[in-house]
Amino acid sequence: MPAIYRLLMISVSTAILAVLSQLTIPIGTTPITLQTFAVGLVASLLKWREALLAVALYILLGAIGLPVFAGGGSGIATLASPNSGFIWGFLLHALVTSLFPKTNIATLFGANVLGDLCLFVCGIISLHYLGHLSWTASILAGFVPFIPVELVKILLISLIIPKLRQSLKNMTYFQS
Repeated sequence: MPAIYRLLMISVSTAILAVLSQLTIPIGTTPITLQTFAVGLVASLLKWREALLAVALYILLGAIGLPVFAGGGSGIATLASPNSGFIWGFLLHALVTSLFPKTNIATLFGANVLGDLCLFVCGIISLHYLGHLSWTASILAGFVPFIPVELVKILLISLIIPKLRQSLKNMTYFQS
């Protein structure tokens, strides 16, 4: 497959990550962003290398100062903050999720649950060590409140991807 197709998929996916990360749903005390939805979508659609590169490029763009993270965040300070584990966890989420076959809704759902759990483990670790929270406080602040919303996002991804893959099946990228 020509490299241009891979580059196109990586570029478009990085743009999707940047745009969806800006969308915030104000629910409760912690706003819900579509960052994890975007990572799951990209990882469920692309092959593992392209998914990982799209997320890495997204993080690089944020690191150099482009306001691509949730709420327009960017910079090295964001990537070293107590919440930084969630951003770094996007890489693991993308890798784990994209390694699974994209054959049916159940597989997509399971892959995204595992990927999401990897992301939240990274986030909990950064809250604990960089935020100086206890393990319990880190889990209660950085994981428990998000479980219902994450499950809804994962269900949506699992329902959208088969239809999206069907509509894109004639593209060269999806034929190999």
